[in-house]
Amino acid sequence: MTDLPLPAPAVEFWEARYRDTDRVWSGRPNDLLVREASALTPGTALDLGCGEGADAVWLASRGWRVTGADISGTALERAAAHAAEAGVGERTAWERHELGPSFPAGSFDLVNAQYLQSPVAFDQRAVLSAAARAVADGGTLLLVMHAGWPSWQTEPPFDAVFPTLDGLLAELALPDGEWSVVTAETVRRPSVSPEGTEGFREDHVWRLRRA
Repeated sequence: MTDLPLPAPAVEFWEARYRDTDRVWSGRPNDLLVREASALTPGTALDLGCGEGADAVWLASRGWRVTGADISGTALERAAAHAAEAGVGERTAWERHELGPSFPAGSFDLVNAQYLQSPVAFDQRAVLSAAARAVADGGTLLLVMHAGWPSWQTEPPFDAVFPTLDGLLAELALPDGEWSVVTAETVRRPSVSPEGTEGFREDHVWRLRRA
């Protein structure tokens, strides 16, 4: 596991998030990753903001060699343990990055970024541009992001700017003729508040293929 010095505020926020509970996420891969990546031919993959490793472990279980990157050392320790328990530890590597000041080296057949959105300020555009540059020729960039707050969220907990389908593509400004859009879609899914109020949340998914 690669460990890099990172600026204190972001590290403190995410370390506190993970250390406050034994598990933050469900341990299951994200549904839209499964939907979009199941038919892809396994190769090398980069999972950005990998958290506790569920997406990376799922990819590794399907034959991918996966590098998972996250800002939290606690999350990466849990991810490595999850991979070992699942029997795919030899097909995974874990690197600590803030994804602004540092970014994983190399090129990958799949770069996966699921919900790379944060209450801690970071240059999302620059990170996603770096993600696109990390895609190998013929490879895939898969992005999933919240399109807005849940329907039951009457008072947003912090200021946030949510991307639009066309707006994100415009911001990335990918070279003409070098990329094709396979998927650009808004998906609505059920969402229940901590108090049990039923509602929904919409997510955007982009799957882009490099020529």
